[in-house]
Amino acid sequence: MVRVLHRWPGLVAALLLSILALSGAALSVFPTAERLSAPQPVAGQTVAELASLVLARHPGLEEIRRSPSGRITAWWFDGGKPGSAVIDPATGADVGPADPNPTKRWLTTLHRSLFLDDAGRLVMASGAAAMLVLALSGAALVARRNGGWTRWFARLRGPGAGRLHVAIARIAVPGLMLSASTALWMTASTFDLLPDGGLRPPAPAAVSSETGLSPSQMAALRDVPVDSFRKLGFPYAGDAQDVFTLSTDAGTGLVDQGTGRLLSWADPTPWQRMSETIYMLHTGQGAAVLGLILGLMALAVPVMGATGALIWVAGRRGRPVLRDNAPAARARTVILVGSEGGSTWGFAATLARALREAGQSVHVAPMSGFDPAHHPCAERFLILAATYGEGAAPASAKGFLDRLARLTKVPAAPLAVLGFGDRSFPAFCAFAAEVEATARAMGWASLLPLDMVDRQSPQEFARWGRALGDALGITLELDHRPGRPAAESLTLATRRDLGAEVQAPTAILRFALPKASLWARLTGRGLARFQAGDLLGILPEGSSIPRFYSLASGSRDGFAEIVVRRLPGGLCSGQLMSLQPGDRVQAFLRRNPDFHAGRDRAPLILIGAGTGIGPLVGFIRANDRRRPMHLFFGMRHPGSDFLYREDLSRWRAEGRLSRLVTAVSRGERPGYVQDALRAEAVQVAALLAGGARVMVCGGRDMAKGVAQALDEILLPVGLTPAMLKAEGRYVEDLY
Repeated sequence: MVRVLHRWPGLVAALLLSILALSGAALSVFPTAERLSAPQPVAGQTVAELASLVLARHPGLEEIRRSPSGRITAWWFDGGKPGSAVIDPATGADVGPADPNPTKRWLTTLHRSLFLDDAGRLVMASGAAAMLVLALSGAALVARRNGGWTRWFARLRGPGAGRLHVAIARIAVPGLMLSASTALWMTASTFDLLPDGGLRPPAPAAVSSETGLSPSQMAALRDVPVDSFRKLGFPYAGDAQDVFTLSTDAGTGLVDQGTGRLLSWADPTPWQRMSETIYMLHTGQGAAVLGLILGLMALAVPVMGATGALIWVAGRRGRPVLRDNAPAARARTVILVGSEGGSTWGFAATLARALREAGQSVHVAPMSGFDPAHHPCAERFLILAATYGEGAAPASAKGFLDRLARLTKVPAAPLAVLGFGDRSFPAFCAFAAEVEATARAMGWASLLPLDMVDRQSPQEFARWGRALGDALGITLELDHRPGRPAAESLTLATRRDLGAEVQAPTAILRFALPKASLWARLTGRGLARFQAGDLLGILPEGSSIPRFYSLASGSRDGFAEIVVRRLPGGLCSGQLMSLQPGDRVQAFLRRNPDFHAGRDRAPLILIGAGTGIGPLVGFIRANDRRRPMHLFFGMRHPGSDFLYREDLSRWRAEGRLSRLVTAVSRGERPGYVQDALRAEAVQVAALLAGGARVMVCGGRDMAKGVAQALDEILLPVGLTPAMLKAEGRYVEDLY
């Protein structure tokens, strides 16, 4: 619910909020400009002295007013003609016109009403309400993402747009809450929806009916310093019953024009003080520095609008359009989907379609938004969950287990969990298994035992569908036909072949990038924008199931480069290894934000073997800032499969690579990359104790050996690989 409250006001009102924020940011500059340019009074100058100086120059004086910025303005009549000017309080002389700055007046009208009078004020008030909802819901989402309010400034992970969105929000949200809530207060006051906060001193019992006393002789005015007064209204010429009206920070009073005596006084009420404070907080008048800070925070709104839209677009990628999705509150069958690349959504769509044809009402939703309260009519829950990495939740299932653990009561409707994965990986369907175990431990009734689908097998999915149909008492045939991901044609530009002498034929394949449209560059679609460590999905001929390869380059390099080793019987690797320059493949991008080098200055310890060097050399290639990078690389024989040998030598000379340590598994002194780490134990421990990060890429057996070696190396400094992983300082990309 919080995510929905955050998403739709932002998407629907993005343009209005940007106008509101940008105009407000521009207006925040004027209070400071006025304060810096306003002539200052003489030290200790009183209102009596100021009024006498101005009155001497303008006998028809009607009012003197001091703004919160300190600027003093006077209004008068001279020969029946009105006049006004900004006043130098030290001399009483005119120093400039009193008319508002035309730019400020234009911006103010735009900001308050879009030049549409009262209707425009209501529109802008709705924008302020949307901003308040966005700020409150955004704060809740930031706290949820970071693991609680106490971790508000915890380290951020994930795609660049998401990290930028949250990083800005963590700073700007308090200011946006303040600006939006004060704007709503002021709008309510404008439409008389709040009590009148004006001060009205009681009418005096009697006045002297005398005239002609100079302001400099009035005791009530001699007691008020210029720095604390707000307004002095003069009596109407020739009316002996009229009085001076004096407003100060302390209140408002009436002064006899003949005697200078204070006739009556009214202190500000708490309501008026609150109204004045809210006006100050919103406009910056009287708090110029605060106004500038709020103006800077307002500049974050269009940036967060753009990044928020990119996050939404990215979240929709790979998710099928569910045209017949039943409302959540009325659905009898609820399908919850945990997907990383989008393929599990396709299986969910097939399942939903078959259930609808069998007469079921079905609602499909991401696991990340799970809330039993949304599904009061549910008779069964079906979870289709992929696994990310080493048993982690996929993108659309983030936070599901936390939500489940917080439930005080599990749903009465039974649950069936189906996992999707690759049986060749040790963590095959590990996330689905964890969901199943957690649900059973909490007492959630089972509709079917946990089942798993290997390598997106349509046959295994159909088998599970028949079991589900038996449990529901219906015939259910799931004929799933995986759709091919939207791909682009890449042309092989160059290739470098290695490894034949050690029976491990390997190639470094460099593809030319297709020309990207402006829209693709702005939204990051296709191959317009990527980093080393992202994944290139290759669609082999004769298969709809892609194979993924870590990119050894970024889009700034102007090409897409991967390292491929021919696997016995490998469909995709065999086709790639047969490519010649000019040949084409169908490919698409899958982002892998958890395996990016990042932009901080912390040293990197890069560990890889064989083709696992791919993304690591991509990090080194892009290291323009000469960040300390230490590469540990394992190979079979330096004369055969020393990948990127010449490049690494050049990058060391350029300062992009700080140190290179190699391990050779075949030769006089065979060893593996974990042995190389042990040989450099003192240096590695010192780097990690000083804040370095570890990035491992390659086979799972290699990664297991690396973790064991680091466990030994870190023991003397009181660290463990598990501790580094919890801090985000140990990441792996394994195959």
